[in-house]
Parts: sequence; structure tokens; C-alpha cells
Amino acid sequence: MDLGIRGRRALICASSKGLGKGCAEALAGEGVDLVLNARGAEALEATAGSIRSTYGVSVVVVPADVTTEGGQAAVLEAAGDVDILVTNAGGPPPGMWSDWDRDDFIAAFDANLLTPIALIKALLPGMMDRGWGRIVNITSIAVKAPIPVLGLSNTARSGLTGYVAGVSRQVAGSGVTINNLLPGLHDTNRLVMLDKVDAGARGISEDDARQARMQTVPAGRFGTSEEFGAACAWLCSDKAGFVIGQNILLDGGAFPGAL
Repeated sequence: MDLGIRGRRALICASSKGLGKGCAEALAGEGVDLVLNARGAEALEATAGSIRSTYGVSVVVVPADVTTEGGQAAVLEAAGDVDILVTNAGGPPPGMWSDWDRDDFIAAFDANLLTPIALIKALLPGMMDRGWGRIVNITSIAVKAPIPVLGLSNTARSGLTGYVAGVSRQVAGSGVTINNLLPGLHDTNRLVMLDKVDAGARGISEDDARQARMQTVPAGRFGTSEEFGAACAWLCSDKAGFVIGQNILLDGGAFPGAL
């Protein structure tokens, strides 16, 4: 299927690894030129080089901490009049309710709530003026089924969900769609970190922690960044113009609800 976005331009945050990289590769496969951002310059350059050689699209890299004003300014300057924005950030650390203080919540909000909002506010007006745009926020299954040890993530990402619910409907008539992708357990560095924490807390091996976690997924496996990226590319396509303000789960059936 031709997704109808060849020649478009996308800004993708936290795109040197994991789900962000999967989204970048999928969009590049559809002929979309890219602006990639991450904190680590070496991994970002490696991803950019691989995408350029594989897909032949233009790739601009902006190594920066996008949670800072300076980082946001650098990314937005490089982005220019992009057609597609994919916001993404690593999740806050796990813990217990008693572990977190105000500074922990502020850090979580900066990464997973306030930064996406700042990028949306900066790029949305141009998309509206041009009559076409796609914004996809990578959030988490935790906004539908809060995860006890991820209270910081539950809180910050749920806030972004509420923001998108209102804004997406305010701008829907302009040709711009805003939606959220909610990953469950995908085989990324984030999962490895969670397995390490779980193994330490339970006194088991990391492999045993991984196998136990996998058994919670009805599909019997973890998701891949490639299939996540494919879902993102479709949501960014001409074919998804009637999808507005939705929270789309990619979790292998883990969420137990009917709706």
C-alpha cells in the first residue's frame, strides 16, 4: 500500500534507538525525509547513516536534550516546516510511591508532558496553515492500565493524553490529525532495564524476569520496533486522515478491557 507521504518531512524525537528508530525507519521506507533527535550524538549519527544508505532519504540530525529550551530551539530550527511530528521520550525510572518527590515529578513532566506540548504548539500552526499535518505521540499502555511501579510515567503520560484529547478535536478541521500510540512490552532497552530492576527486587535472574514478563503477553512474545514503526507510518499517512484524538494500543493483547 502506498501511504501517500513520499516527499513529506518528519521530525522524530528520541529516534536513535528503540521505538523512535522503528518509526524513523518505517517513515523513511515510505520516502519521508527526516529530522532525527536524541541526546547521544554517536548513536544518532549511526542511525542516520544507516537510514540514508538504506532508503536514500535526506536525514538531518540534531543531538540535543529536547527537554531544555536550548534543545527545543535547536530541534525546531532544524525542523522548519515539517509535515509530521513524532514525539517520544524514555520513561521515568520505576519505583514506589514513597520514592518520588516534587523534583522527580517535574523531571517526568518535562520529558513526557511539557516537551511534547511545546513541540506541538510550535509546529501545529504551520501545519494548519498548509492544510495538512500528522502528530503522533508515543505514550504508554500505562495511560489505559496504570502500572504501579511506573507512577511517574502514569501521571505524566496521562496528562499528555488529556491535552491531546482536547486539542486534536479543536484542529481536526484544518487537515491535521493528532493521535497517541500506546506501546505495551516491546523488545527495547527500556524492557531490559525493567527486567534488571525486577530481577534485583525479586532475587531472580534477568532471564527469568524476562520470561515471566513475556508470559503476561497473550501474543506470547514481545513487540518489535519494526511493527511499531509500521503502525506509526500508517497513522502518519494520507490513509489515516479520519483518525482523530485516538489512543491506539500496541500491546499484544495485554490490556484486558473490551474498550
